Amino acid sequence: QVQLVESGGGLVQPGGSLRLSCAASGSIFTIETMGWYRQAPGKERELVATMTSGGSTNYADSVKGRFTISRDNAKNTVYLQMNSLKPEDTAVYYCNAQNRFLTTIGVWGQGTQVTVSS
Repeated sequence: QVQLVESGGGLVQPGGSLRLSCAASGSIFTIETMGWYRQAPGKERELVATMTSGGSTNYADSVKGRFTISRDNAKNTVYLQMNSLKPEDTAVYYCNAQNRFLTTIGVWGQGTQVTVSS
């Protein structure tokens, strides 16, 4: 299993920026893809962005052009730079990992709260 700890959330005004971090530990040698997900109140968890070990990225349409995912493989850490934040980005943000078989291998953590409000 892979343990994940998210950090970096907070309260920000519309148009502001935040950078989230997620540190992985445990069976990290099995990780192929790392990704960010979010869950807003009353809604299901949704994919925000993913990045493979080779650097390929995938973004939800709602965040394209505003969010950037990056990885530091040496630190087993994935980041999410969020710019031009909107109130609809308000959610608990989680990270997780997949192996090369696209199986989710991370233990869902507590996430980090992002609140976009004036």
